[in-house]
Amino acid sequence: MITDLMHKFLLSEAACQEFHGAIVYPKRATTEQLQQIFNKYATVEKDGELYMTDGDFIQTFLGVLPPEANANPESVKLLAGIVDTSKDGLISFSEFQAFEGLLCVPDALYETAFQLFDLNGNGMIGFKEFWEVMKKTELHHKMPLNPDSDFLKLYFGKDKNRVVNYSEFSQFLHDFHEECGIEAFRQFDKSGSGFITALDFQNIMLLVKSHLLTNEVKDNLVASAGQGGHKVSFPYFMAFTSLLNNMELVKRIYLNATQENREQEVTKEEFLYSAQMMSQITPLEVDILFSLCHLIGQRGRIVFSDLQAIAPEQYFKHIHDKRYTEIHAVDSPADRSVGIQMLESLYRFSLGSVAGAIGATAVYPIDLVKTRMQNQRTGSFIGELMYRSSWDCFKKVIRHEGVFGLYRGLLPQIMGVAPEKATKLTVNDLVKDKLSVDGKVSLPVEILAGSCAGFSQVAFTNPLEIVKIRLQVAGEIAGGQKLKALTVVRELGFFGLYKGAKACWLRDIPFSAIYFPAYNHMKKFLADDTGYNTPLSLLLAGCVAGVPAAALVTPADVIKTRLQVVARQGQSTYTGLLDCAAKIYREEGPRAFWKGAGARVCRSSPQFGVTLWTYEILQRLFYVDFGGTRPSGSEYDVPAHGVAEELRSTNPDHIGGYQVAVPIIKGIETKFGLCLPKFKSA
Repeated sequence: MITDLMHKFLLSEAACQEFHGAIVYPKRATTEQLQQIFNKYATVEKDGELYMTDGDFIQTFLGVLPPEANANPESVKLLAGIVDTSKDGLISFSEFQAFEGLLCVPDALYETAFQLFDLNGNGMIGFKEFWEVMKKTELHHKMPLNPDSDFLKLYFGKDKNRVVNYSEFSQFLHDFHEECGIEAFRQFDKSGSGFITALDFQNIMLLVKSHLLTNEVKDNLVASAGQGGHKVSFPYFMAFTSLLNNMELVKRIYLNATQENREQEVTKEEFLYSAQMMSQITPLEVDILFSLCHLIGQRGRIVFSDLQAIAPEQYFKHIHDKRYTEIHAVDSPADRSVGIQMLESLYRFSLGSVAGAIGATAVYPIDLVKTRMQNQRTGSFIGELMYRSSWDCFKKVIRHEGVFGLYRGLLPQIMGVAPEKATKLTVNDLVKDKLSVDGKVSLPVEILAGSCAGFSQVAFTNPLEIVKIRLQVAGEIAGGQKLKALTVVRELGFFGLYKGAKACWLRDIPFSAIYFPAYNHMKKFLADDTGYNTPLSLLLAGCVAGVPAAALVTPADVIKTRLQVVARQGQSTYTGLLDCAAKIYREEGPRAFWKGAGARVCRSSPQFGVTLWTYEILQRLFYVDFGGTRPSGSEYDVPAHGVAEELRSTNPDHIGGYQVAVPIIKGIETKFGLCLPKFKSA
């Protein structure tokens, strides 16, 4: 079962995507699949061949415009012309298949925009074609553009008889986008003073640049205009629009300044220092950025979430790992009731139990060797040493007790470790959830959450440890009576199961206080530039964090082991924690406190690595959204050649490149501001 999960999670590849580094492209559909879907929607038969009409493709198949009765017929014809390269009013199967292939290329957004303007299908665009399309956009209806502007003459010539190819047109679209804003400023600046009012600034942004504005920015346009003044200068206007156009660069500057930490606050001075290597960002743009962030977040510094609030709709695909289940228990975090929170804790407890059992089984032989090494007495009170080293102990266990001797006491270990690890993981997550601020967890809170987790687990840990230890050392005496877990429990009684509990707390509280913060920071360190943690990085983070945590609490582990084991004839007995520590120091020296440190690190480091890896992977595979926090690094955004994930088609007939046909067409509107009227004119 576990092997199958790992294979599917780590090795299998989605059938509908091709991966090129971090980029995700749609995988081409087969001719047979496309032919079947084409025949389903084609309504015209001509000379024995089936064809789609404009409405068949745009409205019925893609569904990007309203039903035929309400849709603007000119918009339908223009959009269908992207596919109808022969311009005969009908879409053949070869054209249908060719467009599917175009949607799979990296620059599909620009290619599609080019074909929208290429009305005669000759692979070049002249001024008449460009103007014919622009006249039908909502932008031209709201703010008539000047067909005789100097800007258009630069591209199409003084007499407007020059044609441009695809590469030139893609640059033209980018520059025209900026020219529209400048032209709008000129129209509102009737006096030619170089200033417009704050309300005029708001009108221009909503009219020409609305596709760049998030709701947070729209709400603060007037407040931010001219940095709080009543007038907006042309340099400020240009800096504002340039900032919105370059938000991905701004994010990169922020991540460089914080070394990829998305939760670290950055001052204006720190941001300027990081930005000085990139000439595209000016000091005025930085001033505007911090002014906007202050209006939105009410603080003088910025964090990555502030940039996300300002950034325009980006063409990124939201990627998550393969899921066996996907359940949304609430529609929004505001719907989290006490019952939902209890279910969330139960969910975490269940997954933590499975993770704990897997982690314990994986490293149990190392734990047995560690226990026997720590229980071995040195000094003048004993005879010949049984084990010279951990490796010697390992070999002797196999020689005298067989391979299964390495798993002596495993069953009670699993029975105890499942609820123990589940309790630890659940309490750690619960405390972090309750004490987080705006979804962020500070280092002191991480330490406190880890300490609470370590404290809570002792209720399960101590009985488990004392039974496990007595079973593990029982095999040391050749021919000794075979000991069973139930026998040990009966001998100890309820209170006896908690013998050495103080030492257990002394070990587990510091361990968890060190381990969980170290794990969280290692995850951030090993995450890629999108903040995502691969399964391998999770395992590595868990193992590395276990090294200092396990090593530093070894003295407490030695004391706990001595208190919980049954002393043999001639060995010292201990009355309590301090008595045990004093006698070990007096009889065996300070080095005795570090016995088995290597074995403990070798056991605890991979055990917690496997446990935390399993815990997080299970949360990815069996996804349930309770409206709370998710493990960091479990989801990420990657470029998906112009596709916003929430727009990705869910129509089962949209296969191959057609998965992204709708968002690509909508992307022409959101990226270039080229909005076509959707409905018939009244």
